[in-house]
Amino acid sequence: MVRPVNLKNVRFSGLRENVARFIENKAFTNFIIAVIFANAVVLGLETDHSVMGRYGALLMKSDHIALGIFVVELALKLFVYRLSFFRQGWNVFDFAIVGIALIPASGPLAILRALRILRVLRLVSVVPSMRRVIAALFHAIPGMASIMAVLMIIFYVASVLSTKLFGQTAEFEELFGTIGASMYTLFQVMTLEGWSEEVVRPVMKVYPHSWLFFIPFIIVTSFAVLNLFIGIIVDAMNLIHEKDEYKGPERRKNNIVAGDEIVALRKDMAEIKQLLKTDTAS
Repeated sequence: MVRPVNLKNVRFSGLRENVARFIENKAFTNFIIAVIFANAVVLGLETDHSVMGRYGALLMKSDHIALGIFVVELALKLFVYRLSFFRQGWNVFDFAIVGIALIPASGPLAILRALRILRVLRLVSVVPSMRRVIAALFHAIPGMASIMAVLMIIFYVASVLSTKLFGQTAEFEELFGTIGASMYTLFQVMTLEGWSEEVVRPVMKVYPHSWLFFIPFIIVTSFAVLNLFIGIIVDAMNLIHEKDEYKGPERRKNNIVAGDEIVALRKDMAEIKQLLKTDTAS
């Protein structure tokens, strides 16, 4: 469980301490993970009409039980952490997901029943390894935004060029007739989805030298710019991993070393005081 940062080293008293130990116990965390998985399976089975026809009542009851467990879990955490509960982003995330599931889904709001599947996202907040992945993605956003800006510039320039070069022909008006159409077509080319048979080869039949435009575009976007995204995310994952390692054994090691140094310093000060007393007495 994710304890608020301001309560990391706080020991509660009485019932709050007992409840805190219970909800932060690994066994309780594993139980919540199991409930999330089971609830995800139930929500998936509810999409099958034949299964709902046979076991609809049982599935609905199971869904209500899972929701009740999530509500009790949040209630216990609110009891222990009080208002500090909302100082931890993952707790707010859990609160919002469960809160959406509690909205009455009847009449015009019936579509909200589909949002119950969002409970599966709670795995992200419960499983530490998943939290690290999300943290790495957030850490990579600034770098990814810069790459997106570069990619958009490349797309805009390439769209204007392809519209001017190929959009004037009636045969390719659907593909390159406007800048918007050209952007969509070039996006298809960048993803390498049917780029050869559906786009490039038909264009080359009319414009034999059009490969001079498409090949550099593919190399720049698919093999260069997109791989920069992977590089930034991998770098962010390494940074998060290094931080976690420092907070773990390395941090405990540093605390032990610092504690030994303080003890040694106190001994030295005691010896100095003893020497000063001896000199004064003599």
